[in-house]
Amino acid sequence: MPYQNIETLSWLGGTDGTLRLIDQTLLPSEVKEIDCRSVETVWEAIKKLRVRGAPAIGISAAYGVITGMQTLPQEDSLDAFKKRLNEVTEYLASSRPTAVNLFWALDRMKAKAESLYGQVPVSELAECLLAEAQTIHEEDRTICRAIGKHGQDIIKNGDTFLTHCNAGGLATADYGTALAVFFAAAESGKKISVYADETRPLLQGARLTAWELMQRGIDVTLICDSMAALVMRQGKINGVIVGADRIAANGDTANKIGTYSAAVNAKVHNVPFYVAAPVSTFDLTLPDGSLIPIEERLADEITNGFGKRTAPEGVKVYNPAFDVTPAELITGIITERGIISPVNTENVKRRVR
Repeated sequence: MPYQNIETLSWLGGTDGTLRLIDQTLLPSEVKEIDCRSVETVWEAIKKLRVRGAPAIGISAAYGVITGMQTLPQEDSLDAFKKRLNEVTEYLASSRPTAVNLFWALDRMKAKAESLYGQVPVSELAECLLAEAQTIHEEDRTICRAIGKHGQDIIKNGDTFLTHCNAGGLATADYGTALAVFFAAAESGKKISVYADETRPLLQGARLTAWELMQRGIDVTLICDSMAALVMRQGKINGVIVGADRIAANGDTANKIGTYSAAVNAKVHNVPFYVAAPVSTFDLTLPDGSLIPIEERLADEITNGFGKRTAPEGVKVYNPAFDVTPAELITGIITERGIISPVNTENVKRRVR
């Protein structure tokens, strides 16, 4: 199947424009784009995982600010602009709690506006904010490529790697983070194979990662999450690469639930375990991963996933969407600025600041 170069998200028009997204809840059976014409629809798309992956969430939130400011009449005062901008950013920040890129992008949009107050007419502020959102978008494309370039050297010709959840183009503006390493290695001529965990309960590995790798012509084998230890023990895995939603100052990393299990299994079986993420995913305000907020999602994602009941009515459910992998289990963190290894507070600070 030839690779389809479909953009995960795009902005159509000027300050009165629209955010267009691939609805990832429908993949892989249907590739459908949806238009978010209001801040409420952007919020819903983030909340309901129509758009997901920390970098893509951040970019969507930046454009969401533009949709939110569209309801403000151009002739309104600077005070009215400030008030509305605060309302919009606070509202978008309430959509999901764990992916730090969401808050990073919103803070960057607010900081851009604040730097312009009194410098440009109120009527031009929205245009300046749109330019900032587009810059965030374009920067992510460059960052993804740089992550792939830095990471590809850890992969040798003939290697087989494991990945968990989805950290490909669907989670970013272009090329992915964890999957960017595979794409770059393949493009350099290396023959590689990938095992993709299905990633319960929402199957991002099965629905999204397997689909992306097949689109790129990369050999991929889908396994249940519980099979990862076995394939490592059988010697089928040369390394693991995953993405990240938030990384603390010491390198502790929050990623999709099940990542911690993969890291523990990798440690036991002496398999290198890497995280791939942009510098914007680091939260240096948190000294370690114990302070990372973990989103809990609805019970029916487990009991009634994809419309089919698989558990008895009334059963208690615990459904955290993320877990935290301690830095000591991580061989290296692949960023657009190079690989952080060993992973510790000193090395993170040196690379990120």
